[in-house]
Amino acid sequence: MSECNHDCASCGSKDCSQRSFLEKTNELSNVKKVIGVVSGKGGVGKSSVTSMLAVLANRKGYSTAIMDADITGPSIPRAFGLKGQASGEGNMIFPVVTKKGIEVMSMNLLLEEETAPVIWRGPVLAGAVKQFWTDVVWGEVDYMFVDMPPGTGDVPLTVFQSIPVDGIVIVTTPQELVSVVVEKAVNMARMMNIPIIGLVENMSYLTCPDCGKKISLFGESRLEEHAARYGIENTARLPLDSDIASLCDKGLIELFEGSFLDGMSDAVENFKK
Repeated sequence: MSECNHDCASCGSKDCSQRSFLEKTNELSNVKKVIGVVSGKGGVGKSSVTSMLAVLANRKGYSTAIMDADITGPSIPRAFGLKGQASGEGNMIFPVVTKKGIEVMSMNLLLEEETAPVIWRGPVLAGAVKQFWTDVVWGEVDYMFVDMPPGTGDVPLTVFQSIPVDGIVIVTTPQELVSVVVEKAVNMARMMNIPIIGLVENMSYLTCPDCGKKISLFGESRLEEHAARYGIENTARLPLDSDIASLCDKGLIELFEGSFLDGMSDAVENFKK
């Protein structure tokens, strides 16, 4: 089997799920399930969904971790109020643990200043993601959630080829244009032979504080239509909620309330590849 050059356009293989590129974790790590959270474009709330799914798994008593694979735009540490740098010893890196016990590794936990830009080319970014998997001492983890960078480029491809992702959750918004990028994410997952667990529509509606009516600010939802089109069984709608945004800004996402992701959390829990 020839080495993958990460150029799908020139690839002669009909099966992009070549599993021979999978990397192994270190001997001190045992990750049982890896769930990728993806989006076809940025700005749809993928990191928020990743954080809340991890929190829900943690509340169920599972050993939970988050790998922030969005190297150039990491936001997971801020949502959990994590500051400072991760520690290491030799070739080993130790994840930072949140107040409720969720293990986190992110590029922002390796920088002296969280606002410092990461100006790296694709292969270096991909290498950093691999190191998050191979060099971080995760220990015993029931569910690892991978906050993927948006799009279908080099880093998402590296994650799918290097890390044994069991399934993905796709995050989208109601705008019509987004249906195109959702289809790109769906097609990439299928090309890589990665099962799709569910589809989350973020910013789906706003609840009027006076009358309780749900207002569709970005147009009527077509979530069920898209899910049926792609054969996705599990769906969830998230409202525009200032409380969630405030908790993320304050680093208190572990305190969020609401049942809007309970069904998706159950789908992740019950999913079998």
